[in-house]
Amino acid sequence: MSKKNIWIINEYAGNPSYGMTFRHFYLAKAFNNSGHHTTIISASYSHFFKKFPHMGSKRFKIEKVDDVDFLWIKVMHYARSFDKKRVFKWFEFMFKLFFISKYIPNKPDVVICSPSAPFSILPAYFLAKKHKAKLVFEVRDIWPLTLVEVGGFSKLNPLIVTMSWFEKFALKKSDFIVSNLQNYSEHMKELGFNRKAFWVPNGIDLEEMKNSKPLEDKIVQMIPKDKFIVGYTGKLGVSNAIYYLLEAAKLLQHNANIYFVIVGQGQEKENLIEQSKMLNNVLFIDPIDKMKVQSMLSLFDVCYLGLQKEKLFKYGISPNKLFDYMYASKPILFAVDTTNNIVEIAKCGLNVEAENIVMLKESIEKLSLENRTKLDKMGKNAKAYVMNHHSYDVLGKKYIDIFESGE
Repeated sequence: MSKKNIWIINEYAGNPSYGMTFRHFYLAKAFNNSGHHTTIISASYSHFFKKFPHMGSKRFKIEKVDDVDFLWIKVMHYARSFDKKRVFKWFEFMFKLFFISKYIPNKPDVVICSPSAPFSILPAYFLAKKHKAKLVFEVRDIWPLTLVEVGGFSKLNPLIVTMSWFEKFALKKSDFIVSNLQNYSEHMKELGFNRKAFWVPNGIDLEEMKNSKPLEDKIVQMIPKDKFIVGYTGKLGVSNAIYYLLEAAKLLQHNANIYFVIVGQGQEKENLIEQSKMLNNVLFIDPIDKMKVQSMLSLFDVCYLGLQKEKLFKYGISPNKLFDYMYASKPILFAVDTTNNIVEIAKCGLNVEAENIVMLKESIEKLSLENRTKLDKMGKNAKAYVMNHHSYDVLGKKYIDIFESGE
């Protein structure tokens, strides 16, 4: 195996120092541990970040963060995820990518382009050609299909039409297609591409998990010790189906043994709090540091993961919180309609039809009455499965095998 210089292009790529999102930071660590050298190219501003790199007057800045090299590209700020300025930021990032070669000393052997909006594939293709590198197009969310099916955009919207052109360009020109969605190949076939998509799901960083930090006492004291706790951590958006969890909580108000704890932030948080203000069995907690998530999960008896009913999920899902839940050895209430049901495969929880409030309520009751031995068995199954299949050490090797297969 020859040492390779790997560039990962993702304008939302973060790290524990700056904030979400972490997939490519963990993959970069795994690549580096295997003898390669990785540089992540990201934007200086993201609505996922909790703090931002100091750029000053620089348009490009190299920084080593936790032993991983980052090239930050200075971009405009925007107010929120649905801000129209975010669209201009996509094109600003795309344009500036053409000029990054002179700022990165190690020229690439592999360029991994992992965008949300697919515009950065054009400079990624140019850079791969310029440096005679392999080009990997990685799909984490299917854009523009997500904007059409979940966001309600028309297929004839000029932005959607433009994205579709870039998406097809990527599928045609890339050397390898990788996705964290297990059935992404089906989407490619529907677009007329008879190609193989390699599956590399999300996962956990074992080093980080082992070094989790304790919660503040004031947070621990907020959570009842004598009740069956149904917990959720993560984004509070429409697609996360927290409304259905609150409706189940409403149906379970008579059960003094069951209590709901919802941790996180998102555009729906105020509406969710308003919906639950008459409920005495629901607690909202502000977002906590990622290093403290495992400590929070240790206080739950069962963890909830739900998504809306969307045709989009037939291609698969790979939510990070699922793997956090599993590592915490917790039974999982899985209220998602998808074809790759890891909870069912790992035998680590109960499956619930998406958006089915009555079934969700009954499943919560069933778990609350289950004996501790059976719940512990589900939890042990969860941790064993995630350790064997979803550590980034395993996923990094799987990824390396993909771009080395063409040699």
